[in-house]
Amino acid sequence: MKITEMRAVGLRGATPKGGWSLELDPDDVVHTLVTVHTDAGVVGVGSVFSSEHLVRAALEILGPICLGADPREPDRLSQRLHEHTFWMGRGGAVTHTISGIDIALWDILGQVVGLPISTLLGGRYRARVRPYASVLIEDAPVLADNLAKLAAEGFTAFKIGWGDFGRVSNVVDEQVVAAAREAIGPESLLAVDAGGSDAFWPHGYKWAVRTADLLAAYDVAWFEEALRPDDLDGFVQLRRASRIAISGGEVLTRRQDFVRFITAGAFDIVQPDTTKGGGISESRRVAWLAAEFGTRFIPHGWNTAVGLAADLHLAAALPDTDLVEYKPGSAYIDGLVEGGFKLDDDGMLAVPAGPGLGIRLDPDALARYAPGDALFDV
Repeated sequence: MKITEMRAVGLRGATPKGGWSLELDPDDVVHTLVTVHTDAGVVGVGSVFSSEHLVRAALEILGPICLGADPREPDRLSQRLHEHTFWMGRGGAVTHTISGIDIALWDILGQVVGLPISTLLGGRYRARVRPYASVLIEDAPVLADNLAKLAAEGFTAFKIGWGDFGRVSNVVDEQVVAAAREAIGPESLLAVDAGGSDAFWPHGYKWAVRTADLLAAYDVAWFEEALRPDDLDGFVQLRRASRIAISGGEVLTRRQDFVRFITAGAFDIVQPDTTKGGGISESRRVAWLAAEFGTRFIPHGWNTAVGLAADLHLAAALPDTDLVEYKPGSAYIDGLVEGGFKLDDDGMLAVPAGPGLGIRLDPDALARYAPGDALFDV
C-alpha cells in the first residue's frame, strides 16, 4: 500500500469564539482537515489546529516525502517527516501539519487491520473518558447560566477561561470563579485557564501566585496557562509556590520542547495539543515522558470532532489520562461526524470502537463548512 495524495481543507462559517484579544469571526479558519489517500482506496483523516493556507503550504514540503511511502507505519513516517524538515520545521506550521498527517496515518492503519487506534497504541485502559466542558468566561451571571445548562446536560467537569480573566481586576476574577463554583456545585471538577498565551499577556509570577491562592479557596483542580508560555523559570517557581495544580503546554510542539518543561518540574499537568504538537505519535511520547516524572497528561483539545476522536483514543491507551477537553456548542465537533458525540448517563464519552478513528465525516457538514472543497473522491 502506498500514499498517492494528501489534501487539506479549512473549516469556516461556524468558528467559535476563542476568547483571544484579536477575536475570531465565524469565517476565520483555525481548524483544517487533512486527508491521506492510498492506492488501495483507503483514506485517513486528520485535523490540524492551524490556518488552511499554512497547512497547504506545509503540504508542499511534506508531500514529496510522503508520496509513495507505506501509510501503515504512522510512527516511522511521522518521525521521517520531522527529521527531513529540520531546516524549516521544528515547530510552527510544518509540525502542526505533521500532526494532522500522523492522525490520518493512524486512521488508515486502524482501517486496514480492523482495529481502533486505542487498541493499536497498545490496548485500552478504559472504554469511556470523562470530558470537561471548556467554556469562555463572560459576565458572572451569563457564565453561571451557561454552566448550569451544561451541568443539566450531564457534564460533571468544567474549565472556564480567557475572556476577562486577569484582564480587568482581581475582584472580577473572584466573582466569576465564585459564580462558576456555585453554578456547578461542590462535587464537580472546576479548572481555570488564564490564557497566558494570548497576545501581550500582562501578568507575571506574583500575579499568578496571588491568583492561585484565590483559586484554591474555590477548590479549583488546576490553574492553566497562568504565565506566558515560554516562561520556564516562572512556571517552575509557580508550581513550587502554588497550593493547586499548575498546567500548561498547549502551544508547545515536538517532544523536545516538552522535555525542558517536564524535566524542570514546570507542570503538575502537561497539555499537548495532538492536532499541532506532532499528532498521536508525538503526544504519546510526551505522555510516557511525563509519567516518568509524575506529571499528569491531559490533552488540550480546542479542535474538531476528528481531534476529539484522536484524544479519546489517546486517553484510552494511557493508564492515567481520564479527561479530555470538549468545546460545547461547536459545530465542528457536534455536527461534523455522523452520529456525533453524546454523553452517557454518567457524563462520559465512549471511545469510538470502530476501525481507526472510528468516525465518519458527515458529507452535508463538509458541504456546509468546507464548501467547494473535496477531501474525498466522489
